Amino acid sequence: MRKQFCEGMVERAAARDMVFLTGDLGFMALEPLAAALGRRFVNAGVSEQNMIGVAAALCREGFETWVYSIAPFCYARPFEQIRNDICFHRLPVRLVGNGGGYGYGVMGPTHHAIEDYGVLLTLEPMRVFVPVFEQDVGRALDAAAGAATPAYLRLGRAAPPGDYEVPGYAPWRRLLQGDGDAVVVAVGPLAAAYIGPLRALPADRRPDLWAVAELPCDAGALPAGLVARIRTAATLCVAEEHVARGGFGHELAALLMSMQILPRRFVHLHALSHVFARYGSEAFLRSESRLDAAALLGSLEQRG
Repeated sequence: MRKQFCEGMVERAAARDMVFLTGDLGFMALEPLAAALGRRFVNAGVSEQNMIGVAAALCREGFETWVYSIAPFCYARPFEQIRNDICFHRLPVRLVGNGGGYGYGVMGPTHHAIEDYGVLLTLEPMRVFVPVFEQDVGRALDAAAGAATPAYLRLGRAAPPGDYEVPGYAPWRRLLQGDGDAVVVAVGPLAAAYIGPLRALPADRRPDLWAVAELPCDAGALPAGLVARIRTAATLCVAEEHVARGGFGHELAALLMSMQILPRRFVHLHALSHVFARYGSEAFLRSESRLDAAALLGSLEQRG
């Protein structure tokens, strides 16, 4: 999604009050944006805490401020500055983390971002955007830019089947409709990985597949069609490339309980660990965490 992100930011660069800070990243990817912004494109170097402080000051002065880095270096290393400088003052700084989840899988645990949105959503004013498809990035950029509070944009990779027609952007979307007795809700690009295997199932075994692109969730945001399916489904399965604690699965379960909706069977697929015996691609680490399509299908076939 980095290419689409760069294209979307170049379109926004005409706004003279926009500034973009990067932690010594973006080479061979963001050069068009650097050319469009000129002096408003700032390489802050390997100094993420300072970068966040500078971003907060620029935002305080009225600039539309964006901060970009590999995801863990965007939220984990400078967390104190995000909390103190940005969120305590409710400044609408836009944080952009590339390679969310296991996106940088082969580079090992220091580059995994599997607790990012859970950590940031503990800071009350924060909003999170997790585009599901490349086609979503422009709309997610607009939504983040329009937020009156701090925002975090988590970029990843999506690989839906080539003949799949991507539906228009929405915070919640049904990607597949089925007549089976299960509902699957996945966060961000992980949902795209399930389209092919679930679409191949007979209609009477195929679950509804929904994708979430914005967090946190609240009762007013839940689509009526999804609520109706959850009420009648035998299984609700939530999948996210994020650890369980503080993740979307726990948040959705608590929300449903507050609405007096109790799924008959609740399955939560989530990232299991930063640390593995071996490292490989994002697909490999999803498999190690039982987030791959085979694990999803197996979980739906089980009965508690």
